[in-house]
Amino acid sequence: MAAACVMVLGTTSGAGKSWLTTALCRYYSNLGLKVAPFKAQNMSNNARVVEGIDGAWGEIGSAQYFQALAARAVPEVRMNPLLLKPEADTHSQVVLLGQVSEPLTALPWRGRSAVVWPQIAAALDQLRAENDVVVIEGAGSPAETNLHASDIVNMRVARHANARCLLVTDIDRGGAFAHLYGTWALLPEDERALIHGFVLNKFRGDASLLAPAPQHLQERTGVPTVATIPMQWHHGLPEEDGVFDDRSTTPGAVHTTVAVVAYPRISNLDEFQPLKNVPGLRLQWVRSPADVAGLRPSDWIVLPGSKATAADLAWLRAQGLDQAIAAHAGQGGTVLGVCGGLQMLGEALIDPEGIDGNGPGLGLLPLVTVFEPAKTVQRTAAQFGPLAGAWAPLSGVAACGYEIHHGQTAQHPAMAAKGDVAREVMPGIAWQNPAGNVLGVYLHGLFEDAAVLHALFGAQAPTLETVFDGLAEGVTRHFNPGVLDALIA
Repeated sequence: MAAACVMVLGTTSGAGKSWLTTALCRYYSNLGLKVAPFKAQNMSNNARVVEGIDGAWGEIGSAQYFQALAARAVPEVRMNPLLLKPEADTHSQVVLLGQVSEPLTALPWRGRSAVVWPQIAAALDQLRAENDVVVIEGAGSPAETNLHASDIVNMRVARHANARCLLVTDIDRGGAFAHLYGTWALLPEDERALIHGFVLNKFRGDASLLAPAPQHLQERTGVPTVATIPMQWHHGLPEEDGVFDDRSTTPGAVHTTVAVVAYPRISNLDEFQPLKNVPGLRLQWVRSPADVAGLRPSDWIVLPGSKATAADLAWLRAQGLDQAIAAHAGQGGTVLGVCGGLQMLGEALIDPEGIDGNGPGLGLLPLVTVFEPAKTVQRTAAQFGPLAGAWAPLSGVAACGYEIHHGQTAQHPAMAAKGDVAREVMPGIAWQNPAGNVLGVYLHGLFEDAAVLHALFGAQAPTLETVFDGLAEGVTRHFNPGVLDALIA
């Protein structure tokens, strides 16, 4: 018998679809059911390495990775069969069932739908055959009528799975009831029938003041408002698309600022979420030299991953951040580069195949990166060798994470011949400068490793299991009684 399907749609991007889908995955798993998440198409540069087809590693959106963990399922590529990784405002790399597809990347947006839908439908059907419940996440809004004919992620999926849908809106932005009504009204009649409940998310204030709006909305649509979920700054999941802000900072006295450079094609920001949960740490964006002007040497500057390393490095220079980062490093300040950030820290980017772009690096590590057509996509477990300076606590620590990169990095041969050699503290994966304050790593997900957090900060962030159970408890409390169980009856 095919699994029951519950689908979370949103009136806008950022309404709370990913968060609510994750919570429902744990809620239904807690009932003893076999649960899997699904999102037909995700557009994000936040990706995870998971089990692929025929034993190969593959990529899916980070949201579906966390949803699988919440469902107590092994994350795999069928849970997000199509992943679009933006490389420019009008161009994305297309990943189908975990693997980069150059032919699909070259296709026009509208022409792609007919090609990929059979594989998307097959992935969903397979998950339905293997599970009791599939919790499906939509994308953007289902009422974008310009996209309806080529839709492969919202109502076409809902119709295919005969899913019972929840429509969630961000009431903190205002206009929530208009968003809900307008979205419902723009759907065809057969698709309206699939909407079983409205959800008000990110509510602040006295819920009794909402009346009589929910009643009026139900009178017009026949759809009840089944939950009012309060604003939650500290739920413990990465924010949608990895975004964070000062309002979600861990309470208490701040002893260390972690300043993350927010270049335009930033990727895999979700891996820094555990730092938000460490008492005394503050994460902040860096977009200009003024943002790092007050940092102390003990504070960090982080160059995160990038989907377009050469272009983001050029942007960084245009802002004057190259000099600001060099000045921080020059006074002994702590600097970390992850993946694309590691490549930026080196002496040069060399791109003979036209993969990313050529350019000089920041020169903080005597390394050179060559971009190759073959993409490294793998889970990795390795142990740090001896480190010096600010990173010394990581010496001997075993860490698990994942790699996603076209670049291959090595010692700069001419500099090495003159004795200027970076300390290779994890073979082929991590390098440190002689002074000990600059570290570059290819390993994503370091801060999700409890041993790494404890070594660096002597602290332990809440585990993901604790986070998932908290999310499930929240939806139990804020949904009307019986609604969630009725969706799968």
